[in-house]
Amino acid sequence: MAKGIVISPEKCIGCRTCELACSFIKHDSFNPKDSAISVLPYDEVGLQVPMTCLQCDDPYCMTVCAVDAIRKDPKTGVVLVDHEKCIGCKMCVSACPFGNMTYSFRLKEVVKCDLCDGTPQCVALCPNDAIEYKELDGRLNKRKNITDLFSDVFGEVAK
Repeated sequence: MAKGIVISPEKCIGCRTCELACSFIKHDSFNPKDSAISVLPYDEVGLQVPMTCLQCDDPYCMTVCAVDAIRKDPKTGVVLVDHEKCIGCKMCVSACPFGNMTYSFRLKEVVKCDLCDGTPQCVALCPNDAIEYKELDGRLNKRKNITDLFSDVFGEVAK
């Protein structure tokens, strides 16, 4: 069974420590724009939701890459960017249906989660345990439509 990041929006306090941890660990800067995780406000239901790469089974970002700079590790399932091959065209950023891949103009490269080689720092430093790295069960293993999953989570929290 694959491991992945699991978000509990109801636990997120919106402190954005995850964004700062990611940008510092990966790029030596405390700059949320250099982070592979973003905390998005959902004011309608009063939530702050950390969002990051879902490590898709069939990643659109990989499909559209003209120079094969994106690959999926067959052992871990992590979608990885080879920054040496990447030409910075940003097609992968446009292709991600969830908006979880960005481009840093400061770094001049695409930014996406690589799960910190199995020790995600956003997980380690989240003060409220809103972000976990664990085995994905059937519900979270992308067998369910992601839209339905969000509806379930937001519906439960809004009650």
